[in-house]
Amino acid sequence: MSELLSDNSAALKDLKDLVVSQLANEILETEIRYGELTVIAKRDDILKVLTFLRDDTGCLFKQLIDVCGADYPERVERFDVVYHMLSLKHNLRIRVKVRTDEESPVPSCVSLFSVADWFERETWDMYGIFFAGHPDPRRLLTDYGFEGHPLRKDFPLTGYVEVRYDDEQKRVVYEPVKLVQDFRNFDFESPWEGIQNVLPGDEKAEGKA
Repeated sequence: MSELLSDNSAALKDLKDLVVSQLANEILETEIRYGELTVIAKRDDILKVLTFLRDDTGCLFKQLIDVCGADYPERVERFDVVYHMLSLKHNLRIRVKVRTDEESPVPSCVSLFSVADWFERETWDMYGIFFAGHPDPRRLLTDYGFEGHPLRKDFPLTGYVEVRYDDEQKRVVYEPVKLVQDFRNFDFESPWEGIQNVLPGDEKAEGKA
């Protein structure tokens, strides 16, 4: 791995210099790490940045590999939207990030990369990051009436509802979450009251006692 990183170092340095020289007003910072160049772009300029990276002959990042989110609740702009791109021509990868909050939308890049359609829908579903101009901004993984966004750090581990099939109503019903006990602290002292049967191996401890 170290040899691979060193082999790419010159190309990554050249790429960084090119991006900084051509997009000085659209990016906030750059960093070379783990064999990739990371660029933090201004939210409102993300389409200009992605277009340059796709079309410039020194870049040619034609493949959008992924669009995903990350949550940092301690920040004012708590979310990162992360774009991973690949250049087959130059055998390089680049990571582009923009920052946003719960209210500010990020411009959709579906017009540039059609594959971003489901990527952005998943990011909206999991984090609640809205993409302005998206042609079909529906949830992708959760149900239509799902409450909240599961990958936010402040989303409860239990969720808000549980789902079961009701034989009488012949349909799936939603009910408030019911726990047989509070969360265990895993301090090896608190009891696990939800399990009443004897677990294999418990008889050894009883024999010692």
